[in-house]
Amino acid sequence: MIGERSSRRNHPPFVVNREYRGYTLVEVVTVALVISILACIAVPRLNLSAVRSAHADAAVQRLVTDLRHTRALAITQAARNPEGFALVLQEADPGCRYQIVNRGDHSATTTCTLPMGIRCGGGRRFEFGPLGNLQDGSDTRLRVQTEGKAYLIEIVPATGAVEWHRCSDNQ
Repeated sequence: MIGERSSRRNHPPFVVNREYRGYTLVEVVTVALVISILACIAVPRLNLSAVRSAHADAAVQRLVTDLRHTRALAITQAARNPEGFALVLQEADPGCRYQIVNRGDHSATTTCTLPMGIRCGGGRRFEFGPLGNLQDGSDTRLRVQTEGKAYLIEIVPATGAVEWHRCSDNQ
């Protein structure tokens, strides 16, 4: 033990142990700087199509749900409103907007705006009668498009059933 004490005293008090090597502050800051620069370059180039795709799916499902709701309103309120209800699409500057309209008194019961980047083509007016069927002169198809995706919403005229599916851009 005495030998160990004397060997410790022979070393200067501020000498770093050569077996253990840590990182200096300059090295850590340099690595953080390089990672930050790479992140600034890579993040704007990320493809956020999965997020846009989820938004498009949600918008189409909302539109289909509102078409089904319009039909349900026409059926449930048939005694008070024999004219039925209609879902009317209105093309607006920032995006596509639609309303559920009471055909008896022409009042809007619901208004919804689809997210930016979603375009609607084809049908504009879907009128449901008191039995839930589409009225004569109503549109039966609606095409919804967004970047890289297209959907087709179809309504069976005799029953008013609403169906939708994804389709390719060239359909």
